[in-house]
Amino acid sequence: MRLLDLTGQQFGRLTVIRRDGTAKNGNATWLCKCNCGNLVTVDSYRLRHGITVSCGCYRRDISKERLTKDPRTREQIGNAMNLPLVNGSNVAALTKLSSRNISGVIGVSFDKRSGKWAARLFYHGRYILNQTFTDFDEAVEARRRAEEQLTQNDHFQLKASAEG
Repeated sequence: MRLLDLTGQQFGRLTVIRRDGTAKNGNATWLCKCNCGNLVTVDSYRLRHGITVSCGCYRRDISKERLTKDPRTREQIGNAMNLPLVNGSNVAALTKLSSRNISGVIGVSFDKRSGKWAARLFYHGRYILNQTFTDFDEAVEARRRAEEQLTQNDHFQLKASAEG
């Protein structure tokens, strides 16, 4: 099988500089320079068939363009609720109701096996609240108190993990 010399050829944003070896599958690999200035080694098959067209910058550019054109995204840009509010964590994300939630209260669910209501709040890899209650209203109140403590005291998760 004869080797195609791709040196100097342009494939998308990539210009082939020189042969760079052989891939595990036996295909030749080529050192390429992207229009953005990055160097990348690419399998000849991927180059010739348009599978790889850049160092990755093309995908980033397309994603950024799509993201900024999406009206739902544009209306969220600059929204203070999207910013980390407590100790580098987005409290808004901790307090958003999931579509899977059937209790109607964030962090409160019913455990069918025990027949009790569970109240949970997971923050920075630890449960700040993980208790069960016989009464739904007690579970809701426990979750509300845990959220209040979290937003009022940056060190709450340290105290809670030391106590519990």
